[in-house]
Amino acid sequence: MNLALFDFDGTITTREMFPDFMRFAVSKRRLLVGSAFFAPMVLGYKLGIVSGSTIRRHLINFGFSGVHADRFEKIGKQFSDDVLPDALRPMALERIRWHKAQGDVVVVVSGALDVYLRHWCRTHDVDLICSSLEVENGRLTGRFRGAQCVGAEKSRRVRETCKLDDFPVVYAYGDTTEDFDLLSIAHKKYYRWQEVA
Repeated sequence: MNLALFDFDGTITTREMFPDFMRFAVSKRRLLVGSAFFAPMVLGYKLGIVSGSTIRRHLINFGFSGVHADRFEKIGKQFSDDVLPDALRPMALERIRWHKAQGDVVVVVSGALDVYLRHWCRTHDVDLICSSLEVENGRLTGRFRGAQCVGAEKSRRVRETCKLDDFPVVYAYGDTTEDFDLLSIAHKKYYRWQEVA
């Protein structure tokens, strides 16, 4: 039995799903105000000046601060059911099926949010390590609960959750620099679906 670690956005899906989820989950009024307010930051992200984790932190705070947790849960389930199926990469689903047929433990390790990934992973019978949002008194605070599951946090959480020495071979699949730490703990590394040394 081996271990297979999959990034989600851009690896299992054909694109990053965070913008799609924001458009799906945030009210039109907030989106309109936010698109003007965050335009310079988005430009900085596209130019490589602003990190993905920084922009996500600010957008999460703006988009979800004060939202009822129950409503957020319903939105996450609906997004998982209605949007994710059309964004999945057939090659990734085939690889997940292959690992499961071998009896491997398959874990999605993602910076994306548990509010929708939890449902997707349950449907596909795979484990999950990811980011989640903080809730106080039944409402979202607009902050992440703990660190975002990106960069070195991915490999830290995997080590915390899985005893790597128990697996003869560890596979890891990723597509951005935020996945490099995850790939570094694997015996077999795949970056943008190409095996790398």
